[in-house]
Amino acid sequence: MTPLWRNRDFVLLWSGQVVSTLGARMSATAMPLLVLAMTGSPADAGLVGAAATLPYLIGHLPAGPLVDRWDRRRILLLSEVTAGLVLATVPIALWLDALTVAHLAVAAFAQGLCFVFFGLAESAALPMIVPAGQVHRAIAQNEVRERGAALAGGPLGGLLFGLDRALPFAVDALSYAAASIALLFLRGNLRPEPTAPPEPLWRATRTGLRWIRRQPLIRAAILLTAVSNLVFQALGLVLVVLARDGGATAGEIGVMLGVYAGGGLAGAVAAGTLHRLLPDRTVIIGVVWFWAALLPLFLLADGPWQLGAIAAGCAFAGPVWNVVIVGYCALLTPNELLGRVTSASMTLSWGVMPVGSLLAGLLLAAAGPGPAVLVLAAIMLAAAVGALRVAR
Repeated sequence: MTPLWRNRDFVLLWSGQVVSTLGARMSATAMPLLVLAMTGSPADAGLVGAAATLPYLIGHLPAGPLVDRWDRRRILLLSEVTAGLVLATVPIALWLDALTVAHLAVAAFAQGLCFVFFGLAESAALPMIVPAGQVHRAIAQNEVRERGAALAGGPLGGLLFGLDRALPFAVDALSYAAASIALLFLRGNLRPEPTAPPEPLWRATRTGLRWIRRQPLIRAAILLTAVSNLVFQALGLVLVVLARDGGATAGEIGVMLGVYAGGGLAGAVAAGTLHRLLPDRTVIIGVVWFWAALLPLFLLADGPWQLGAIAAGCAFAGPVWNVVIVGYCALLTPNELLGRVTSASMTLSWGVMPVGSLLAGLLLAAAGPGPAVLVLAAIMLAAAVGALRVAR
């Protein structure tokens, strides 16, 4: 078997996404800072965050059947090009002094929709690029890619924003261009195998949901993942406001988010080994209890470094969870159904993210960051108690 790092198409895809993800993390760090600088309103920041994640709720189900029908290489390329063009409008509007919150919300929504199509196409293409025996390792390397880019992207986004508010978004647009060039050199056939005439789109969207309904462990894991995604989507904005209210600068907030991401990178490096040592049920239940224990500690933190350290502990467990669930699903699902099954699971588990952003904005505006942390900790504790049902 060819070693993973000698697989030309995997290396091209992985390398291009390192650059693209780094740029996306920079702009994601800068986006709430920009909204807060423009309006001073956490509710507006939550609204823009909700717009960015709304495609996770409404885009995954229809996108899944399309990924199973269309050439996945074209979907990957079109998603990157479109996202880059959209992000380029943000620095242009800033330089022209014409940027509005509505513009940011539309740009964030479009970027999120491109992310949905790209993510589904990449998940469906991965088993066509690497052998079955290397799928778990490839997913683990993708986790390293995501977490490593987040580690660097947070501090860089904060630093660039401190120099010029437009810079993180301009760099992100260029990163999409670089990733698009890498995709042009993929040589493998990423077209789905031809099957019978495709079923109607709405019926096709239900195929993935029916498959998930027959998989008890994955069904339970998706529900728990949905709760954790809601909590951590809200937590990102809560941490930014908590640090800002404590006097942290944009650069210090970026470093805090970088420390947060560093925990995820360490977890991604360890995930390739841990997923082989720990039973799936142990990972699914144990991670939720781990998070429930850490969240209240944010109330005791003093300054951005301590906030980042606690968040890094939370982030460490995420990649192990992802490798177990995504790898299990990728190997169990027939490739011709993979786009639909992945889209259904993403709709259920990621569709709560806009609710998390709105919840964060409303809690911060109504009660402040301290009570917001308490609410998020209570939600995670309830999920941890519910996770015990999986062990039965």
